[in-house]
Amino acid sequence: MVQDLKQWNPHLWPPFTQIQSSSPPATVKEAEGALLVTENGNKIIDAISSWWVTLHGHANPYIAAAIHKQAHELEQVIFADFTHPQAERLASRLSKLTGLERLFFSDNGSTAVEVAIKIACQFWQNRGVPKYQIIAFEGAYHGDTFGAMAVGERNLFNAPFEKMLFPVARLRWPSTWWGDDQIEAKEKAALIELKKLLETPTAAVILEPLLQGAGGMAMVRPSFLRAVETLIRQANTLMITDEVLTGFGRCGELFAYLKAKIKPDLIAISKGLTGGFLPMGVTLAREEIFQAFIGEEPKLTFWHGHSFTANPLGCAAANASLDLLENNPEAYVNFESRHLNHLKAIAHHAKVSKPRLIGTIAAFNIKIKGKKGYLNSIGKKFKEMALERGVLIRPLGDVVYLLPPLCIDDTQLEKCYSVITEILNEL
Repeated sequence: MVQDLKQWNPHLWPPFTQIQSSSPPATVKEAEGALLVTENGNKIIDAISSWWVTLHGHANPYIAAAIHKQAHELEQVIFADFTHPQAERLASRLSKLTGLERLFFSDNGSTAVEVAIKIACQFWQNRGVPKYQIIAFEGAYHGDTFGAMAVGERNLFNAPFEKMLFPVARLRWPSTWWGDDQIEAKEKAALIELKKLLETPTAAVILEPLLQGAGGMAMVRPSFLRAVETLIRQANTLMITDEVLTGFGRCGELFAYLKAKIKPDLIAISKGLTGGFLPMGVTLAREEIFQAFIGEEPKLTFWHGHSFTANPLGCAAANASLDLLENNPEAYVNFESRHLNHLKAIAHHAKVSKPRLIGTIAAFNIKIKGKKGYLNSIGKKFKEMALERGVLIRPLGDVVYLLPPLCIDDTQLEKCYSVITEILNEL
């Protein structure tokens, strides 16, 4: 499919899109709850939370009001020289929720990961301990800045920069699904690999707890992560959990690491942090790590910052979003049960394989011929067919998933599964 480029806006450069082979996007003029409304009046169920960020629904009035109020009081201030009430309140709340005492603010998920990697590496240098190796998992995605790309899966997306990325040790991610009878062997092999890699002095192990998102909604068991943590502690290294996707109830508890019953040293969060209203990232660290950066020598300082660090509007949105989560935890705690019967029904379809479910996220693979993975054209075809039926689903190649906002009602969720079934029948 070759597009007439004149149909596209002459100034916009869309992310993750080859416009030569893609259809021009529709214009969304407004949104409310789980619905997007295009300029021609079509209503579309946002079944992926607009790239996993819209937590409580679009145009949530409580968060919107908090931002409005804050905008009339303080919209921005340099955080290297000042603090402000919204940042202090948010830091206190997140510290209490996670048990990690120190917060470093940035702008998005990729920079939150970047900060975590830099802190982990400098921590050991500040202590005079020569540890430089970073360990990551195959299939991981941690963002598109250089450090985040380095610890992510090396593939077509970052191939032009391969020679500029620092080396990373990798091991297999033992993903699992309903009816997986090989999981014990996969986990054992991965743990053997990790133990071997940890023989080299290691600054940190980074992972997406319970779920690799962009890697295909690839899920692992909590018991595997607990075994990983045990090996990390034995090797006296740091564990970074990337909760950019999995945080704020997406996996059925406030943070995925809590569900896995592990305790990371550093946590990166973003996406649902502000309820999807404004870009913001946070890296949380243990107090012991922070103390290694305190001293008279300038070289001990963490020389990193962003213009919009701890932006008051973003902090106000994040505090409002936390209010909503604290006032109604059932919205995310019980979401898995809303998916369950629908996924069970679709799991028996002839074109479905590897059904899996955790919290608000349901996924499966489409049985296809040819090369599997993100670049398989079945995903683009599936998305177009779903949009024609009023549902935004954005498969990761041959992986179809639903990750809707918490506010989606039962009728809307049922329609999502109905549309998926219709498309499977037509493929």
